[in-house]
Amino acid sequence: MAGGRLVSMKDVARRAGVAVGTVSNVLNRPEIVSPDRRERVEAAITELGYVRNDAARQLKLGRSSTVGAIVLDSGNPFYAQLVGGIEAAAEDSQLMVIAGSSGNRERRERMYLSLFEEQRVRGILLASTGGSTDLVEAIRGRGTPVVLVESDPEAHGSSVSVDDIAGGEIAVQHLVAQGRRRIGAVAARQDLRQVAARLRGARRAADAAGVDLEVIAAEDLTVLAGRTAGEALVERSAAERPDAVFCVNDLLAVGVLQAFAFRHQIAVPEEIALVGYDDIAFARSTVVPLTSVSQPADLMGRTALALLEEEIARPDAAPRHVSFTPTLVERESTTG
Repeated sequence: MAGGRLVSMKDVARRAGVAVGTVSNVLNRPEIVSPDRRERVEAAITELGYVRNDAARQLKLGRSSTVGAIVLDSGNPFYAQLVGGIEAAAEDSQLMVIAGSSGNRERRERMYLSLFEEQRVRGILLASTGGSTDLVEAIRGRGTPVVLVESDPEAHGSSVSVDDIAGGEIAVQHLVAQGRRRIGAVAARQDLRQVAARLRGARRAADAAGVDLEVIAAEDLTVLAGRTAGEALVERSAAERPDAVFCVNDLLAVGVLQAFAFRHQIAVPEEIALVGYDDIAFARSTVVPLTSVSQPADLMGRTALALLEEEIARPDAAPRHVSFTPTLVERESTTG
């Protein structure tokens, strides 16, 4: 601060005894400035505490070096890995990523979308609750590209997705192949596209095999909610329990497994086989290693950023949709 106000480039130039243009060159193209002048400017910047107004610089240049990423739940390791993929790709492109979590709430998602647009980010990567389509289209119309992640492949604009219907289907097909005939599906937030698609695939596989599928409602997509759902299953008699459980994400599956393991009430997989979804790193190190449907979170993040860069380079090009096929990772929770 200089006299209670923000330090400007003019203040730095005056202290260093150079022109304002020289200060700008030191900040943006230091290789063209002589070592002596560069050292004087850098010393003045340090002494005065000058901080570049990057927002103003971006407005002048007409482009930002920052990308906004919005995920559904930052507490879910899957989304941490997804953002990690975005950040790795952004680093390769000399970009920075600002990430926010909507907490599965439309209101917060819309808040982040508006904030990122106001900050004039280069573009936005969005794992959406599905309730902000109008705002996304308005932001695109005003010139900020938005790439959807975990979206419906038929969605407007470029997108990256996983075939969640196939994911739910292969989970139940695996349980049927293990001889299970009474299958429970633990799910919450069925209004989310991903959850609805996974259940749709599970029902399709159950119908094809002629087995029962009971949807067991959880309060949220968390470990604690999974434990509560699992405890309710423990309270049932052996004849009333399913002999297999498919959870729509790994956090729910970990909670169910905790409930089953408490005082060794239900043996996994002997009494109930268990499958999760996402194949987070923790799935392989649970008390009973968890069979899970794997989706390539890191690759999805990298691909989403690549699509965003394509849109920026060629704004009139047709949107691209990239869909990945999930795979089943078998572990002891179904095959032990």
